[in-house]
Amino acid sequence: MAFIELNGATLDLPIYDVQGRSLKKQVLRMGRRNSIAEDTDGVIVVRALDNVDLRFDSGDRIGLIGHNGAGKSTLLRIMAGIYSPTIGTIASDGKIVPLLDISLGMDENSTGYQNIRLRGLLLGMTDAEIKEKIEGIAEFCELGDYLDLPLRTYSSGMRVRLAFAVSTAVDAEILLLDEVMGVGDASFMHKAQARLADLHSRAEIVVLAMHANAEIRRVCNKALWMDHGRVRAFGAVEEVVAAYEAQVG
Repeated sequence: MAFIELNGATLDLPIYDVQGRSLKKQVLRMGRRNSIAEDTDGVIVVRALDNVDLRFDSGDRIGLIGHNGAGKSTLLRIMAGIYSPTIGTIASDGKIVPLLDISLGMDENSTGYQNIRLRGLLLGMTDAEIKEKIEGIAEFCELGDYLDLPLRTYSSGMRVRLAFAVSTAVDAEILLLDEVMGVGDASFMHKAQARLADLHSRAEIVVLAMHANAEIRRVCNKALWMDHGRVRAFGAVEEVVAAYEAQVG
């Protein structure tokens, strides 16, 4: 059974490009409600996550809520293994697939078909899986002969279609999503929503961050309210979302 568990997970991120004493003071003033400080070398350090204790189990569909900068995306990235906790631990069982930047790993000078393989490998697919799924990916993205052309010839909408088609072809036990992306016209959006729903249903655990509380109520059974890198509330989706909405007005 899949699970993911964080115990006292804390993440400090250094900001190396803050130079000048006045700018440092400004950053420190802006971060009074967060944990922003200088380390012993004078580098600005932001505490992005602060002592997070969580456990998600098979069947959980968790919606992350909170203001911009609350730590939602950072939490997804630490669960994906992009960051390692500065303090604390994270443990998991099950294949984790992060759909946080669906265009990551795609190459401008490679063809659409070559990018299917590049993105697929980055998402943890084997060559055999990619060969098995490539025809379905090509059919879904509706790019036809453009798949034989370099990515640099694509419009922004075509790029997103291709990236979305590859990213949602994965088989994940733990699925991490950062916002649902726009993927083109209304007819393709309908296909994309259906494909996302199928992807959700195949995963044992889904964790998604988005600003649409109505959508979180629709697809999630639990909600996690993040506030300045800390867990403000975690529990039944209606209870937590209602509390958040009451607080933000």
